[in-house]
Amino acid sequence: MADPDFWNDSDKAQKVAQRLSGVKGKISDFDQLNDESEELILLLELAVEEDDKGVIEEVQKRTTKLEKDLEKLELKTLLSGEYDENNALLSINPGAGGTESQDWAEMLLRMYTRWAEQRGYKVETLEFMAGDEAGIKSVTLQITGPYAYGYLQAEKGVHRLVRISPFDASGRRHTSFASVDIMPEIDDEIEIEIDPSDLKIDTYRASGAGGQHVNTTDSAVRITHIPTGIVAQCQNERSQHKNKESAMKILKAKLFEYMQEKEAEKLDEIRGEHKEIAWGSQIRSYVFHPYQMVKDHRTNVETGRTSDVMDGDLDEFIEGYLKYK
Repeated sequence: MADPDFWNDSDKAQKVAQRLSGVKGKISDFDQLNDESEELILLLELAVEEDDKGVIEEVQKRTTKLEKDLEKLELKTLLSGEYDENNALLSINPGAGGTESQDWAEMLLRMYTRWAEQRGYKVETLEFMAGDEAGIKSVTLQITGPYAYGYLQAEKGVHRLVRISPFDASGRRHTSFASVDIMPEIDDEIEIEIDPSDLKIDTYRASGAGGQHVNTTDSAVRITHIPTGIVAQCQNERSQHKNKESAMKILKAKLFEYMQEKEAEKLDEIRGEHKEIAWGSQIRSYVFHPYQMVKDHRTNVETGRTSDVMDGDLDEFIEGYLKYK
């Protein structure tokens, strides 16, 4: 950063500054915990010598807080993957089941939006398609903040809901599924070769919830990568050019993930492993009836506080996944 030409490339400079801030934050957290630990040891030795029960109680309280702060720091050290510090692209798609699953997808959208906002992350909608009667058919969010991808990678997979349906006049219990996809936002420094001749680019009229038009021009952009069939679209901006830029960013992230998965499949073949990806292989179940429970099937973390979870309280599940991973 001391280089005179450092700020010539403002985008790159900001990324470096963000990395520096993250590293400084970890060191600062460690130093504070270390200082507190040493101070408590001295306090305890003095309190024992003088048999001061009041100070001993104070040490106990501060030690409890120290343990919690240490757990948070340990969790940060688990976020050491190559792209864990990156922003995240989060997509939600309902499974089969029409209005039921589309409503469930919208509930998940609200849950993740609240989780991100509680952490001070910026949430931007890149693509949104409303459901026919209620809920959503698809949505893609860009979540900007330190370690957004690192934390949200725990959420990738199929989420299952069991509840009494508000759309069923008979009051029957329904099971709905929605798929959540998490991708790291990929820096321009990472080379992803995309042949322009492999792309099919369509424009269409952007529309928001309820079918109301965002504008009257064909500004929304859909890009299809013909060799893989991967589709990326964006309708958030009024400018077709900006929507195309955002759609390319999503496509780049999806292609990167696709290549990573293909590499993992090759390794699995070598190891003789086989992982089935199907709607039945849910990572987490949310049960609202006949009892209240949210359970992660990978880590066995569970809670009866379903309303808190739906309000964005996901840290218990994210921490459980990072430790499990």
